[in-house]
Amino acid sequence: MTIHEAQTTIDNWIKTVGVRYFSELTNMTILTEEVGELARIMARKYGDQSFKKNEEELNMADEMADVLWVLICLANQTGVDLTQALEKNFDKKNIRDVSRHLNNEKLQ
Repeated sequence: MTIHEAQTTIDNWIKTVGVRYFSELTNMTILTEEVGELARIMARKYGDQSFKKNEEELNMADEMADVLWVLICLANQTGVDLTQALEKNFDKKNIRDVSRHLNNEKLQ
C-alpha cells in the first residue's frame, strides 16, 4: 500500500465505519497517547524497564500502526499530502546532510 493509498483508505474508513473524524485536537491528543504506548513497549523491550505481567502481550507493530493511523488522520484533516511531504523532506535532508553524517566521528 502506498502512502497515498493509505490516506485514501483511512479517509474512506473514517467516513463509512468511523462515521466522522474526531477533531484535530482530539486526534493530536490520541497521537500523543499512541506514541506513549509505543514508548512504553520500547522502554520495556529495549530499555531498562521490565514488562509487568499484564503487558507481556503488548504488540509493538500494532502500536506503530496506531501511530501511523492517527498521523494519517491528521494529515487528511489538515490537507497534507504525506507522499509529497515525505518527498520534500527527503530533498531537505539530502541537501542538509549530504556530508554531515559521513563526517560525524561518532558514526564511524
